[in-house]
Amino acid sequence: MDPIIHLEQIFKSYYLGKNELPVLKGISLDIHRNEYVALMGPSGSGKSTLMNILGCLDSPTKGRYILNGSDVSRMVDDELAAIRNKEIGFVFQQFNLLPRLTAAENVALPLVYGGVSRKERTERAVEVLKKVNLEDRMHHKPNELSGGQCQRVAIARALINNPSIILADEPTGNLDSKTSYEIMDILGNIHHEGNTVIIVTHEDDISKYCHRIIRLRDGIVETDRKNESPSAFKLETINS
Repeated sequence: MDPIIHLEQIFKSYYLGKNELPVLKGISLDIHRNEYVALMGPSGSGKSTLMNILGCLDSPTKGRYILNGSDVSRMVDDELAAIRNKEIGFVFQQFNLLPRLTAAENVALPLVYGGVSRKERTERAVEVLKKVNLEDRMHHKPNELSGGQCQRVAIARALINNPSIILADEPTGNLDSKTSYEIMDILGNIHHEGNTVIIVTHEDDISKYCHRIIRLRDGIVETDRKNESPSAFKLETINS
């Protein structure tokens, strides 16, 4: 089976005047459908740059990136935006919720840009809020929700377009330990239901939930190994 993500000698440099600043220095890897991957590395390792490329927020300087059969390496911004909206659901450390919108309206927001009717937007938002056990907070605004609830809204929003990949950037970075584990249980259940999940994290206890751990250092893959005993998630966390 072809990988859902295929990276072939990915290089990325930034330029300060005439000075080149190489960040990614030839990364090649495959991620297959329904993998649960942690992308790790210290500050300056290139993991944020790689995440931006994986998420079609940026393009490589050199190399090929095949996403679910499409070569996105040389796509222009409009093409990248279209494939990003179709293929990738994002979860961010800062939640990125709009403060004046309710939980349901925040979740449904990606559907507005797709021209989906208000009735269908509401129905689909309620459906994914149920998946994260938050339908009873659907009319609450972000300032009426806890940090963990805000992150669950963000996860629901990431699921609304049925993406191929969930890309979570430090999804527990602003949460206490108990809430962090609850969020990881939810992401584990999403993986269990068939999604490919990639988590960018610097926390070892969070990476232990993942089935594969890729560590970057100085712009290259330092290690890429299977996690033989990933931490178990608890379905009752979101189904009770």
